[in-house]
Amino acid sequence: MAEIIQEPVTEQTSNSNESEASVDENNETPVILSKSKTEEKEDIQNKPIKNKEIDYLSLDLFSGVKQISIDELIDDKEEDEVPEDEEKRYKSTLVNFNEKEIITGRIIGINEKDVLIDIGFKSEGIIDKNEFSENNIPEVGEKIEVFLEKIEDESGKTILSKEKADFLTRWKELREIFENETIIKGKILRRIKGGMVVDLNGVQAFLPGSQIDVRPVKDFDQFIDKEMDLKVVKFNEFRKNVVVSHKAIIEESLAEQRDELFNKLEVGSVVDGRVKNITDFGVFIDLGGIDGLLHITDLSWGRINHPSELIGMDDTLSVKIIDFDQEKKRVSLGLKQLTPHPWENVPDQYPEGSKITGKIVSMTNYGAFVEIEPGIEGLVHISEMSWTRHVKNPSEIFSLGDEVEAVVLSIDSEERKISLGSKQLQDDPWDVIEEKYIVGKDVKGKVINLTQFGAFIELEEGIDGLIHVSDLSWTKNIRHPKEFLEKGNEVEVRILEVSRESRRISLGLKQMEDDPWPEMSKVFESGKTVEGEIVHILDKGIILSLENEIEGIVPLSKKIKRNLKSKLSDYKVGQKINAVVMEIKPDDKKIILFVEDLGGEKYSTKEDVQQFLDSQNAPVGEKIEIPINTDEDGDENKN
Repeated sequence: MAEIIQEPVTEQTSNSNESEASVDENNETPVILSKSKTEEKEDIQNKPIKNKEIDYLSLDLFSGVKQISIDELIDDKEEDEVPEDEEKRYKSTLVNFNEKEIITGRIIGINEKDVLIDIGFKSEGIIDKNEFSENNIPEVGEKIEVFLEKIEDESGKTILSKEKADFLTRWKELREIFENETIIKGKILRRIKGGMVVDLNGVQAFLPGSQIDVRPVKDFDQFIDKEMDLKVVKFNEFRKNVVVSHKAIIEESLAEQRDELFNKLEVGSVVDGRVKNITDFGVFIDLGGIDGLLHITDLSWGRINHPSELIGMDDTLSVKIIDFDQEKKRVSLGLKQLTPHPWENVPDQYPEGSKITGKIVSMTNYGAFVEIEPGIEGLVHISEMSWTRHVKNPSEIFSLGDEVEAVVLSIDSEERKISLGSKQLQDDPWDVIEEKYIVGKDVKGKVINLTQFGAFIELEEGIDGLIHVSDLSWTKNIRHPKEFLEKGNEVEVRILEVSRESRRISLGLKQMEDDPWPEMSKVFESGKTVEGEIVHILDKGIILSLENEIEGIVPLSKKIKRNLKSKLSDYKVGQKINAVVMEIKPDDKKIILFVEDLGGEKYSTKEDVQQFLDSQNAPVGEKIEIPINTDEDGDENKN
């Protein structure tokens, strides 16, 4: 509180003029005049203090003290009773204070930094002047609501806050606004991730970008510093979180209009609308309060990759109502339905055998789709792409977007399918293949592929022939063509067979030489002992390379098979051994050999040999399959 300073009261003398000491001009004796109390005080202060003994029992010590009798101290009068209204008025000045509450105070002073407020407490409260806006500085005597931070701080000051009082007051108002679904105004302050920050008269709220308008907003900055009507859609008092929406107000205003529009909708009717959003799967169109979906498949009879190829934002379109659900508020729209279906005249426009020109719009592993015109597509199957090439994927022939020619092979109007062929634009070389490649004729070619069963030879571009593994050599038992040929080799072969229907040409390499087997019976007589080199060790016998590049087999007896590993451990590939010729079969291209250590008794061995031969019977010219004994890792057992 402001300190009250009282001035000292001085006694007035009968003489208005102050007395002072003076000297008479005619008399040298000084005359002492009375002095004022102030002057006396100064004289006392200026005089030196002298030690003087005081008698505290002397009555003279109290000569200047006013004496009051006991009767005067005792007041016999009873105090007057205080009126009831006065008592109430007095009690009303007593205030119960609780911290962290909003109270009312009266402004009693303002300086450059602080605002002093009387809240009815023993000391005034202080609020920082910065809590008031420049245009809203209160005046002395004005009553305002403040938030009591502390009744007394360390220095004894009462700490108040105007901002917190305004916030809590506004927060209470917002709670009522949320509960009552009242529309309020807010000013957009700034843009943040996901939306905007809005000032609700002292409380900041979040306005999601999706809640600004019923249409997607491209430029959010256009709303900064603007006011708009808002609705509180989320109110979290614990987290002090407020979410508002402008879209909700618009949708509510359109609700009645939407119901009215749904009552007027008819399947098949044509309506106008404005494009409000474009997605990968379609276009959303505003029909005047109702959103309808124009699916990408209903945009055009032709194939499109994205709706933006045909339609732009804010475009006005005439569309057809395909279907609608009033309960779910869904409307399906169509644009292509406003034009005739192009398939109505396809059979007449594109008859079988006619040539067409189109663009490759799609490719799969089984073919390429060609757009003949918007809404009409045909398929070129991989089997119809080339007469001579074995096409595994259409990308070997075509690329997406290529302009191509094709021939109409067939039309299915019910399934709306057109089969096309591109190879039909050229003559089929297999139509004259038998005249060009005559059986018995020798031709040259290049090895282009090796398989387990043979080698493919390219005779010309797109025309291949096969050399079976059995037609590679008269005398050797070739297990894989790579033992005899390499990819890229130039070879001369003989045409063995030509089939136009199956589109196959059989070739032979061994046929380029005479068959030596008719003369082998003279060279390898039964009972003759021959020397051979071990080339293969099999589970059914040992293959020996003899003279003249002839191979023979030493079959194993049943007795040997029981102890195969131990018995064959003495034999290695590349080792030379002697064997006896038991039998020669020129027609089967076989020489049966006998080794006593491996065969056992002679007659038993013949039976085993005959059994083996019977199991290996095969037509002349075909491979005789003799399995190789393999270990667990799949490696050939050569012991």
